[in-house]
Amino acid sequence: MNCLTTAWTAHEAELRAWVRYRLRNPEQTDDLMQDLFLKALRQGERFCSVQNARAWLFEVARNTLADRLRVARETVELPEDLSAPVDDTDTVDSLTACLPRVLSELSDEDRDAITQCDLQGVPQAAFAEARGLSLSAAKSRLQRARLRLKARMTQTCRVQLDATGHVADFVPRP
Repeated sequence: MNCLTTAWTAHEAELRAWVRYRLRNPEQTDDLMQDLFLKALRQGERFCSVQNARAWLFEVARNTLADRLRVARETVELPEDLSAPVDDTDTVDSLTACLPRVLSELSDEDRDAITQCDLQGVPQAAFAEARGLSLSAAKSRLQRARLRLKARMTQTCRVQLDATGHVADFVPRP
């Protein structure tokens, strides 16, 4: 394990500075450094065969940091007087009555993209391949079709949105 202690001695200060800069918390820095050392220690003799110990230590430090940040979620207590969110599911579900008419008014290309990807659940990659398009072209086509569908639904069904952008009301037009 002499190779581990040699590498650790040579790179510990630089690693600690790198971690401290990203975490900005001395206790968390110490915890991460300890985890990093234990991971290196668990490698046993395999650590000695690593070509670039510094690169290995930084890579493991980066991955360990990413794992911690992914798991660490700050929470904020909500005030008790906050009202429950309004369930607009019924309004949105009944808005689907306008969909067949509006879809029939779209171009064949827009209707095909929305029907295949959004209504039938065909993955965009499969849609692109079936149409001889690149994935980015298929995504763009679908995005433009969705925008035209939204504009048409808003106009045809007189959709009204609330301040948060959710459907508040509409006039059904079969």
